[in-house]
Amino acid sequence: MWDPGRYESGFSFVWKHGAGLIDLLNPQAGEVVLDLGCGTGQFSAELAGRGVAVIGLDNAPAMLAQGRINYPKLKFILADAAKFELPGQVDAVISNAALHWIPDAGAVLECVRRALKPGGRFVAEFGGKGNIEAILEAVTAVVPGAVNSWFFPSLGEYATLLEAHGFRVTHAFHFDRPTQLEGERGIHDWLEMFGSDLLRTVHASERSAVLGRIAERLRPKLFRDGTWFADYVRLRIAACI
Repeated sequence: MWDPGRYESGFSFVWKHGAGLIDLLNPQAGEVVLDLGCGTGQFSAELAGRGVAVIGLDNAPAMLAQGRINYPKLKFILADAAKFELPGQVDAVISNAALHWIPDAGAVLECVRRALKPGGRFVAEFGGKGNIEAILEAVTAVVPGAVNSWFFPSLGEYATLLEAHGFRVTHAFHFDRPTQLEGERGIHDWLEMFGSDLLRTVHASERSAVLGRIAERLRPKLFRDGTWFADYVRLRIAACI
């Protein structure tokens, strides 16, 4: 599913918008931090630049392979965010733009709680309720039966889930973040990179035409000043145990 080269060349906003998340974590030099859903490692490298020991975890072999090329001094492990175990506990877990890919949020939180030292912190940002609503409406209008497999919880839903798994929520923010995409084909490229499940029933020979129809539906809402925007709505959460 994941194309590391395409991801790095056209979707740098994924890790660039996460800088504030690192500030929220406020990592201290010498701490050990798990980057959950690390992709090709840019976010892990930002953390390492703050003087912490970083472990990058992802379930996409191709993305991790690129991360190891990009940052050979960093530690990366291949694992499922809903099933992982670490050899030792960490001071903090951080996750940027990853948790909406994992429907079993309770299993993720159980793994995170086990991974943390007593008093450890968990900071995450991901798609919240209302995320890409316009995109989903356009896709389902053009592709009947398209399946949305993402997890976009409300703030209350996710805070309740955190508390049920032994966390104390210290910060919770649900906000709109329209995100600029690159180029005239921005929405096409976004759908091809992130929307493969939505387009699963579309035959390859029809893909271009279908993407064109989706784009025309979205143009009045998401294309302005010569560029495309994705209608992102995010949850930013901080919690501790």
